[in-house]
Parts: sequence; structure tokens; C-alpha cells
Amino acid sequence: MHIQESHWTSTTASASAVATSGNGRDMGDGPRSTPLRVDAQRNLEHVLRAAREVFGELGYGAPMEDVARRARVGVGTVYRRFPSKDVLVRRIAEEETSRLTDQARSALGQEDEPWSALSRFLRTSVASGAGRLLPPQVLRVGVADEVADGREDEARVPQQRQAAPAGPELRLVEQRPAPAEESAADDPGAVALLDVVGRLVERARAAGELRADVTVSDVLLVIATAAPSLPDAAQQAAASSRLLDILLEGLRSRPTV
Repeated sequence: MHIQESHWTSTTASASAVATSGNGRDMGDGPRSTPLRVDAQRNLEHVLRAAREVFGELGYGAPMEDVARRARVGVGTVYRRFPSKDVLVRRIAEEETSRLTDQARSALGQEDEPWSALSRFLRTSVASGAGRLLPPQVLRVGVADEVADGREDEARVPQQRQAAPAGPELRLVEQRPAPAEESAADDPGAVALLDVVGRLVERARAAGELRADVTVSDVLLVIATAAPSLPDAAQQAAASSRLLDILLEGLRSRPTV
């Protein structure tokens, strides 16, 4: 899936500034002073669901018109709720980051064995498809240091998948260090996700079940990579499960001879 860098260049202040319209009505971010009408609430739910599907399939570069068509509403309806694409993208990314954080916390709380906790988190997250919608700054954790060390060829993360006439395709793209406003440290949701996944990683590493060189960014890359977008749901589930099995084997430590 192709991650479009341009939609993450707005500062947090500018994104929050457009969360409301000039007449003070809520536009999709923040609490409302009055409840939505039933039809307006239904339209909002349709838009959010469509945005998750469209961005998951085509990446955050997909136009708002595609979201409107998938939601079966006019593009003006989308813009009434989300006055800029940045606001909608941020909303979707925050929701998916929060969902992954909840899944990681659940794995920590319900699995006593470190490897079982880590693998459960990965399987749950991949099955949910949340990895397709991770914000770029989360996927770039650790990349800046690799580039600084001169290992630019190794500093690669998957782009979001982008539909092509010949079928689904997974490409790799070299990532540059993120600007300050795109740092994961500036996003409380990303900080929470990295913290809880870090605990899963440290537990598995301390138990000797995870390779010593595996990092939090590696685990997040597994989530982003192991959720292929295929036209047939059964085929996608089977391919995703098989790919994840292979990736999990690659993460496990091996006894020294």
C-alpha cells in the first residue's frame, strides 16, 4: 500500500484548527455540543467505513471522491464532516493506532507466556487489517538511525498497496528521515502503541524466544506486510496466515550450535 508523505506534512495545530467550521459546527473531530441527526450519523459512519476500505486498498493518497463513491454519498457530504483530507486521514490513522494498542494490551494481559503474547498480538492485528492503515511515522521508527549510520539500502519499509490493472502488488520504498512534525514522539497515540509493543518485544527477548536484533519497528513492519489485499476473501485469509507463519519463524531465536 502506497503511503503518501504529502498528507502528513500538516502540523498538529493546523489539523486541529480545521476540526470545526467557521460557524462552530463539529466537522468530525472533537465533541459535539448537540447530537447528530440519525441520517447525519449514518452518513458519518458510512464515510468512516468507506475511508478505511479505500485507504486500506489504495493508500492515503486516494482522493476524497473515491471515499464518497464507496460511501454512496456526495463528495460535499464528506467535506461537510471533514473539511480537509488531512483531517479525515488523521481520524482514520488515530483510530487504527488505538485499535492496535488495545490488541497489544489485550495480548499482554491475557497471555502469560511471552512468545504466545507476541504471536497473539501479531495474528490478531494482521487478521484485523489494521496494519494497512498505520501512520507513516510509526512505520519509520528506527529508520532515521539506520540512514544516519550510512545503511540507506537497509532502511526500507513497505509502501501501502496501490491497485494496479495487473493485480495487487507489494512494493518497497526507501524512506527518508521524518520531519519533526511527523515524529512518532509528537503523537500520543503512536507513543502509547510503541510503548506497549515494546513491552511485548522485551518480554519475548528476555525469555530468549525472540531474536536479539528484532526491534519494535520490525514487529510493526510484520503487521504492515502480512496483510495482503487480494480480491477473494478466503484466498486473502489463507495467504495472510501463511505469510505470517513464515515471518514469525523468522522472528524466533535459534539455539546456538
